[in-house]
Amino acid sequence: MPETDLDLLVTAARRAGDIAKQYFQQNPDVKDKPDGAGPVTAADLAVNAMLEGFLQAGRPDYGWLSEETEDNAARLQTARQFIVDPIDGTRAFIDGNKDWAHSLAIVENGAPIAAAVFLPMREMMFAAAIGQGATLNNKPAKVSRAALDGAIILGAKPNFDGRFWKDGQLPPIKRAFRSSLAYRLCLVAQGQFDGMITFRPSWEWDIAAGALIAQEAGATITDQHGAPLRFNNAHPQVPGVLTAGPELHAALSARLEPLRSSP
Repeated sequence: MPETDLDLLVTAARRAGDIAKQYFQQNPDVKDKPDGAGPVTAADLAVNAMLEGFLQAGRPDYGWLSEETEDNAARLQTARQFIVDPIDGTRAFIDGNKDWAHSLAIVENGAPIAAAVFLPMREMMFAAAIGQGATLNNKPAKVSRAALDGAIILGAKPNFDGRFWKDGQLPPIKRAFRSSLAYRLCLVAQGQFDGMITFRPSWEWDIAAGALIAQEAGATITDQHGAPLRFNNAHPQVPGVLTAGPELHAALSARLEPLRSSP
């Protein structure tokens, strides 16, 4: 069994990739979850079952929160928690797009302390431990130092609507999109894109791992109101996410309407 929490997550993420690749582009069995919660495939469930068994065998005293496991309030009484999305970007997975990821984090006192985000079809392993920096395939990852003008920001189209920005005007930024929230955060950490925004309440399993990786790569990451992200909440969501290098984060924050609702 791997000795460190980070080693454990990286090993688990690679095992998840081995399973998911067996289903990818093989007409996966797709079902719709209740209450409009989105699709789930046989691959999501198979990966989740492996992760839950493997990770909790390695750290039986850690709590468990996963998109594909019914939540249990017992996690709120644990000192550390696994926060996991077996496949982040399930719609991309169904469509045969490679931009899906396994997102695994360990949280302590509301903050991620170890994280791995793995894109098996792109052979990209993002990893971070608190205070130790972030890596992509074992090489250091660093955010860009872009200023506001011309910055390329990852986000879904509704977030660029004028109603979220002062005077109804989008700043001089460019928009890009990737399906997986975890991957978006990691692309900011890598410096391939300059920032990432979402003004919708975001599930913790989509955000926790990528948040630490971006932070350790030098990004400033907050909720849409400028407050630090906190995880292992009773209702496992955070109120939106804004991530970028410190200068760009400050510039974007200054251009946002202080009272804005989620798209």
